[in-house]
Amino acid sequence: MPNSPHDAASRRAAEALQAYTLSEEGWRDSPSETLQRVLADLLHWCDDTQRDFDKALTTARTRHAAERDGGA
Repeated sequence: MPNSPHDAASRRAAEALQAYTLSEEGWRDSPSETLQRVLADLLHWCDDTQRDFDKALTTARTRHAAERDGGA
């Protein structure tokens, strides 16, 4: 049976946690602090991704309006 996308995402998350916990900083932090750092980094990534998406969507809407109004 092939791996599901959920399995792949779980594997990537486990690898990220392992990288954090095996780092020098990870050894100094408690598991709770490490998890908080991982979650904060994920939130930063989400913010960046959303910002890029919003910019692309705004550009696409402008292009769509121009094409719809015959300005293309």
